[in-house]
This record gives sequence, C-alpha cells and structure tokens, in this order.
Amino acid sequence: MITNTSLEYKGDLYPSKIVSYEHEGDSIFFNTDNKVILKVTILRDSLIRFRFTTKGYFSNDFSYAIDKTQLHGYNFLEVTEEETYFQIRTSKVKCKIQKADLRLAIYDLNDFLILEDELGFHWEESYEYGGNIVKMSKFAKDGECYYGLGDKATQMNLKGKRVENFATDQYAYQKDQEPLYKVVPFYIGLHNKQSYGIFFDNTFRTFFDFCQERRNVTSFWAEGGEMNYYFVYGPQMQDVVTTYTDLTGKPELPPLWVLGYHQCKWSYYPENKVKEITSKFRELQIPCDAIYLDIDYMDGFRCFTWNKNYFPDPKRMVSELAEDGFKTIVIIDPGIKIDKDYWVYKEALEKDYFCKRADGPYMKGKVWPGECNFPDYTNPIVREWWAGLFKELIAEIGVKGVWNDMNEPAVMEVPNKTFPMDVRHVYDGNPCSHRKAHNIYGTQMARATYHGVKRFAYPKRPFVITRSAYAGAQRYTSSWTGDNVATWEHLWIANIQVQRLSISGMGFTGSDIGGFAEQPTGELYARWIQLGVFHPFCRTHSSGDHGNQEPWAFDEEVINITRKFVSLRYQLLPYLYTMFWQYIEEGVPMLKPLVYYDQDDTQTHYRNDEFIFGNQILVCPILEPNAVGRRMYIPRGEWYNYWTNELFIGGREIWIDTKFDEIPVFVKAGAIIPKYPVQQYVGELEFDELTLDVYYKNGKEQSAVYEDAQDGYDYKKGRYSYLSLRNVGKEKELIIQLHKEGKYITPYTKYKINLIGLPFKVVEIEIDNEKIEFDKISFEQNNFLIVDKEFNELHIVGE
Repeated sequence: MITNTSLEYKGDLYPSKIVSYEHEGDSIFFNTDNKVILKVTILRDSLIRFRFTTKGYFSNDFSYAIDKTQLHGYNFLEVTEEETYFQIRTSKVKCKIQKADLRLAIYDLNDFLILEDELGFHWEESYEYGGNIVKMSKFAKDGECYYGLGDKATQMNLKGKRVENFATDQYAYQKDQEPLYKVVPFYIGLHNKQSYGIFFDNTFRTFFDFCQERRNVTSFWAEGGEMNYYFVYGPQMQDVVTTYTDLTGKPELPPLWVLGYHQCKWSYYPENKVKEITSKFRELQIPCDAIYLDIDYMDGFRCFTWNKNYFPDPKRMVSELAEDGFKTIVIIDPGIKIDKDYWVYKEALEKDYFCKRADGPYMKGKVWPGECNFPDYTNPIVREWWAGLFKELIAEIGVKGVWNDMNEPAVMEVPNKTFPMDVRHVYDGNPCSHRKAHNIYGTQMARATYHGVKRFAYPKRPFVITRSAYAGAQRYTSSWTGDNVATWEHLWIANIQVQRLSISGMGFTGSDIGGFAEQPTGELYARWIQLGVFHPFCRTHSSGDHGNQEPWAFDEEVINITRKFVSLRYQLLPYLYTMFWQYIEEGVPMLKPLVYYDQDDTQTHYRNDEFIFGNQILVCPILEPNAVGRRMYIPRGEWYNYWTNELFIGGREIWIDTKFDEIPVFVKAGAIIPKYPVQQYVGELEFDELTLDVYYKNGKEQSAVYEDAQDGYDYKKGRYSYLSLRNVGKEKELIIQLHKEGKYITPYTKYKINLIGLPFKVVEIEIDNEKIEFDKISFEQNNFLIVDKEFNELHIVGE
C-alpha cells in the first residue's frame, strides 16, 4: 500500500517562480525556487535556444544533430527586468519570460505576437525508467498552419494531425501511418504572413500534436531526456528553413553522376543478370549511371563479403561495368552474422564492439543472415573500425557507393521490430539505453559508412544512402523514403514526402520509383518516372517479389516515356547541379512546396501536389489513372508551359490538358535554364556548347549555372565556375548579362541560346556593345543563337 501522497499522485509538474537570473555571454539562466533552470542562448538574432532542467543542474550538453562547424553570432542582445517578466531583445525579436512560472512569449520588434506558451514547459516523473517525460504546449493562432517534420506520409499542412517520431521499419506503409523510418523533430509554423520554426532536439521517442487534441493548442513531448528546443524566426519560410539547415548542417557536393538515373532491385544476381540489365539500358538508349547490388551479392548475407558462385571476380565485373558507364553501388546492413569463421564478426567480438543488453550479454537479433550482433555506432572507436572495413570494397574492387538499409535498426520476429529498450550505448561518452539512442542509430551507421567511403574513394567524392536518419544526417548521406507500395496512393505520398524532407533540411532524397512492394501497371510506372526525374535522388527500386520493374518490363509506350523523361533529367543536369550547389552553399531547399515559394498567398497553404524544382521550374505530377489533364494551381507571376511555350498568368487554379507522355511542367518567365546534350551516362560525351533556354519576361530575372570537374575536390580550391545570368526584358529588346566567378574553365566554347516567348522580331544583335552580323553568330529565324561563351552582355533588339 502506498502511503506517500507525493508518490500516490503522479501528475504533471510545473516550474515555480523565478528567484534569480544570471547573464553570461550569449546565455541567460533563470532559476526557480523548485530547482527548474531555464537556459536561454542567443545563437543568432533570429535563432534562440531554450533548454530546461528540473534537477538544479544541466547534464553534459551533447547533440548528434547540431553542425558544430557552424559559427553563430548575434548583432544585439539586451536583457531587462520588468515588474512581472524579464525581456530578452535581439535585433530581430523580443522574448518575454514570466517571473511567476517561466512561461514565455516571442514577439517581433513591432510587438506582433509570434509564439506564446500555453502551459509552457511541464514534466512528469518517469518512475519506470527514471528521468522525466518532458512536455511543451503553445497556443495556436487563428488560421495557423504547420509544415515540416521530415518523413510523414500525410498532408503537407499538418494542422489537425498528431505524429510520432520513432524510427521504424514500416514495410508497405500506408497514408497517415505513424511512425516511419526517419526522425526530424522540426516544424514550421505560419500565421498572419509570419513564419517561425521549432526544432525539438531530443532523440527519445517524441510526439507532436498540431491542434488535434485541442483546437487552439500545439504541443510536443518526449519520453525522456531534456526539453531542449530551438526557436527560429523568419518572417519568411525561406529564412526559417535556411537557418535550420545551417544549424543541422549540409552535405558536401556529390559527384555529378549521382544526380543521374539509378536502377535497383532486390536482387540483381548473378553477374550475367547484372550485365543483361546494364546492356539493355544501353541498347534502348535510356540513360543510366548506377546499378545496385542488394543483399544477394554477399556470401550468406555476411556484410563485406561476396558470393563467389554469383560473382566470381567482383573487381573485374565492377571494372567492366565502369567501362560501360555504370557505377556499382552495394548494400551494407548493420546486422553482423554470428559466425566464428567470419572475419568481421571475429574482429568485432575480439574488440568488444557489439551492443550489449543491460545485464551484459550482447544484443542478439534475427535479420537476413540469421542471428546477428550489432555494432554500437554511437562509439567513436567502433565508427572508426567500421569505416576501415570499406577498404576492399571501395579502394580495391572499385565500388562507387554504399547503401545502408535495415538501420532503424530493424530486427525480425520481435513485436516491436527493433532492439529491446534496455540495450546500452556509449553515445560518444554519454552512456545511455536504446530509448535514447534508437532514433540516431541509423544516422551514426551512415556517418561511419560515409567516413569509410570518403577515405577510400579519395580523390573522388563519396556516395552514401541511408533508410533511417535523424535530423542532421544530411551532413553524411542521402536518403530515400523506404519500402513503399506500387499504388496511386503511394505516388501521392512520394510527392509529398520528398517535398517535406526538402524543407526539413534533408534535401537529397527520392522514392522507390514504381513502388517497392507489389507491381505497378505500365501507366503507374510511367507517371512515377515522370515525377521521379524531378526528385534530387532518382532511382527505380522494387522487391522483385511481384515481377520485374525495369522500363522494358512494360510496353513500348512506357519505354519511350521513360527514355523521354530520363533524357530530360540528363539535359537538366547543370540545372540540378546548380540547385545542389545553392543547397550546400546557402541552405536553399532543392524542392520548394508552393507555400514555401509564396507564403503570402493563402491559396498555397493547403496545396500538396505542385512544387518548384530548383528556383524556376514548376512541376505538377499526374496522380490518378486515365488522366487526360488535371486542375492545378499556378503560383503568382508569369509561367511558360514547358511543352508548348504558352504563357500563363499565375495566382489561379487552371485546367491543364496532358498527354500520357507529359505532365504539367512550367518555367518561370525570365528564367535562363542550362541544358547539356543527352548522354547515356555522365562523362560519356565531350561537347562544345551549353544550351541556354532563355524565357522572355518584361522585367528582370536572375539565374545561375554552377559547374566544376563533376567529381573530386578541386572545387574547394576555387576551381569551379559560377555563372550569374541576368535577363532584362523590355518591349522591343532583351538584354542578357553574364558574370562569372571561379577558376574552372568549362570545356565547351559556345552557348546555344534558345530565345523563347519573344514578342518581337529580332532585327539587331549586339555583343559587348558591338553590332554583330547574323551569319557570324549562327542566328536562325527560329530564335536559336550560337555565340562564343566569352561575353558579358548580349543585347537583342526587335521591331
């Protein structure tokens, strides 16, 4: 019988009144009389960290998510004490903290209320595990919308939703199913044309409720750890996303071939089957840069081994594939088969590198090889060992990339599909249970893999892809959306997931084109290809259980559509490469939902389908069968239909006719879109001209083209070319201005300029103020213009 009433009532606890505060550099500490401390840290004028403890002291401050290479700093900081609250002011926002209970509110400098605590921070003691269940609730404003949170198979706007973050192997998941493979506890709020962000950096199982339980309250909580969150002020969504991406980090530039088309299946084996697949791509002239080997390439599913019956000479095969333009990617899972004759297992056993249960024995679980132990990737010594295992695969055999799967971590034949929660982890010197380490296990595996691939691929750039990830994983790896299904619903889900991941800092993502489980119709596969080529990562992948899923598994029409759209992607590679450069340099997402593009237009707040690819191409997939068109929203501004060059005025919903071999694609007026010739693989062709599609606009528009050697690290020494293009259109003239940065000399010597939408007939052309005869620059009446690339200003005059 419990007689202690304080234990008998197990409910929420709250901070009491502030009794003192200290201001130390960029941080202000507020102490309450019940030992709660709030530490407010000003990282930037628009980036504030709020960290709470209920113990009277803070534990070691450690995060896998934060990019420690980023330098932060603010311009202005002032702390003042009023009668009932303290005020912290930066050059962007004001934060008022109530003396009575630590509840806080954040305003802009015009006293507009951006975000306000409802109950604010509160907690519940966890008697089962120790520590606290930490909670936060905020008031929601009228019409407030919510976006982000990474890998969620639901509506773009999260208003009215409750979601869960716990990395889970969800084979053949469905719409609205929770949780999924990735954990990105970052969301964007938007109300009254003001955006802000919240990043809840807590690796325990977390939950977010966006006005589902109570219509005017948004809340988030975790099953352990600290209430530790970052507030990011916009007021534009672009500012919020860029600041968050800077905080959690950006990847390095991938080699250009990684942005090509990839083909994968569970599994391509033996060697003659792999060669049959790659030869068919070349025969059909469908561009392809990468072929994947799933678990069947291994000897009994043992990582870092080869099945010599299927692949008798891997080095020769990989070399021969490379001669034909194919880069070989192999899968590596975390489960290491328990086998005393298996060298990887023996090494890890001898060095005590496997995860252990709370009482001491190694964590044992069944995956593809049978019973396995699992390395503790939260141990830096283990990560270093794991990185070294890639020497043979990368440096000796010549594999070009590694694919990490099953790293949620997934375990078969157990109810929760993962490790028991009592498994212990080193956690980089902060020992903990799997309750805390679960959500970052996959990221730390990908991190170790990245360092290994990078070490042995040098002087080339590495390529790693992971299924499971926590915020910040983008520093090491690309990703895909896991085991989806060959259904029209999943085509809709894939479109939203990749947009959402893009504004959640994790931009280098794609889906399994055609669906992993089940078998698509030819029509569904074609529509998925038409979407997938506009995703940063572009790969067809299937389980193989329900039939083949190569482009030629369908009819001739589907083959032609696949060739057409994959070829379009290869033409757009310089545009896509430039998108990636702007992502890693400026934190600009590669895909932009319409609400990101124009948050002031309320018509964009609930749009799911349309998105901006890069900065200047609008894409709207066809998401249902038998479609001969669809209604879509054209954002404000002027847009050209890519297929017909017809000009549309935006800010309205319209019907667009489409054929089976088209989806609605529009180009922003004034854009200059760079294009390469179609290649069967990156580096196949040497070409002497870059095509620039110039779309007329009565006004001004900026475009850019980033290029380098397409691989290697010379770009970090300034050997790149960043071409800024300014397009100025007037009633009877068009001016194109070029400015080049960087020391890289592009191999081509000419621009083929395609003038689109000119409202006048060209009568005169000047290059750098010198009048040019039409025949000297290969000007054609269909408005193609071929000029030497060494110019600063092109002036086209009409009548």
